[in-house]
Amino acid sequence: MVHHAHLSGIFAPQREEVDVRGLDVIGEIPKDLHGAYLRNGPNPRFDPIGSYIYPLDGDGMIHRVELVDGTARYTNRFVRTRQMIQEEKAGHAIWAGVTDLYRPGPDEAGELAWTSKDLPDINVVRHGGRLLAMAETDQPYRLDPTTLATLGRESCDGAMAVGSTAHPKVDPDTGEMVLFNYMFDAPYLTWSVVGPDGTALRSPTPVDGVDKSLMIHDMTLTKRYIVLLLCPLVFDIAAAMTGGSVLDWRPQLGTRIALIPRDGGAVRWASDDAFWVWHFANGFDLPDGKVCIDYAQWSYPSGFADTGTPCDGGLVRAVIDPETGHVTRTVVSDRDVEFPRVDDRLLTEDHGTIATLGKTGVRDGAMNAVYFFDMTRSAETQWSPGDAIAIGEPIFMPGAEANYWGTIGTDKTDLSSWFYILPASDPSSGPLAKVRLPIRVPSGLHGAWLPA
Repeated sequence: MVHHAHLSGIFAPQREEVDVRGLDVIGEIPKDLHGAYLRNGPNPRFDPIGSYIYPLDGDGMIHRVELVDGTARYTNRFVRTRQMIQEEKAGHAIWAGVTDLYRPGPDEAGELAWTSKDLPDINVVRHGGRLLAMAETDQPYRLDPTTLATLGRESCDGAMAVGSTAHPKVDPDTGEMVLFNYMFDAPYLTWSVVGPDGTALRSPTPVDGVDKSLMIHDMTLTKRYIVLLLCPLVFDIAAAMTGGSVLDWRPQLGTRIALIPRDGGAVRWASDDAFWVWHFANGFDLPDGKVCIDYAQWSYPSGFADTGTPCDGGLVRAVIDPETGHVTRTVVSDRDVEFPRVDDRLLTEDHGTIATLGKTGVRDGAMNAVYFFDMTRSAETQWSPGDAIAIGEPIFMPGAEANYWGTIGTDKTDLSSWFYILPASDPSSGPLAKVRLPIRVPSGLHGAWLPA
């Protein structure tokens, strides 16, 4: 497994848990920036057995960088699931990869025999007094907000009774957390709402008009709608049972767009040619009643489909007419970009700037730049720490006096990791501060800025 591309180098698992204050800083951390950046990502506690499919496999590990009065502290903790606790008792991995059909029996797994592994390793969300490590399509695990200790599985008062995908969205105006979940069996797709106090306002509700199980990683939210893109990546359990792939790309089906009224009204549908989306930047309603969404688009899901053609990407803005189902897509940038983020305080609003990961000519697949797209002025800027640094998802961090962007980067030459703080007013000018992290942080997935 040491030669697996996603288990070595910048992706190699980190088995050490530390808590270090007074981190070394190059530059100066803005003193008006108080809070914590948290990030989750796949990090196998033990060397995997069977297959390992990044980013679906791997135990969760939370990395936290706390900023207070110009100082920085770093803490990391495993998300200790039921299965990990069992594996720690055994001293080795017991569960195989998510695409393997093998499930351990009672001799190895005890009361967890024949279960699949919980994998809350994708995202981390704070809402309604809960800090949650999010899985792809399962119940999250709740964490202690002070120590990051794992408290157990969480249903959010029943709103996540059938699980949740990793990207719920919190409406800044109402405080509601809106989520969805896809399933292998009917009804295949549900949505729920959690109130600002953590109580369930809507239990899992089927989305009418869905007749098959599709992988849907992310969603976006407007004031009126939940927007889901049903791209044609189909779960084929029968094929998996006979040695085939569990996921099948079927472009002949096209991509369907579901506009689900948040008031519980009938779903509005639109259709388009096939394309793939991992992540949204944001969505908002237009004055004429149409819906605008911004997202990172791909021609197909590379890694889960092989079409024999290059997998082209780009940042796209789509406008959907709920009345006619007409879709207009405009390419904002044809760069291969991912992990688009905006100021989370502007979710459901016209957001202005989108930050994404991208590349500046490197060939090894690692993202080494952040691109900033001003959607109002149609302007683009970028910042890169150099080809040797692989950086992660950018996060918007509002301060008391100014605003900032943050990201973790790892130097591929010495495997040191750094937290970069960029001024939101001019991010291309480079970091105001580089915080040296005490251990290497594996390249991972999603995170959040939690204001103090």
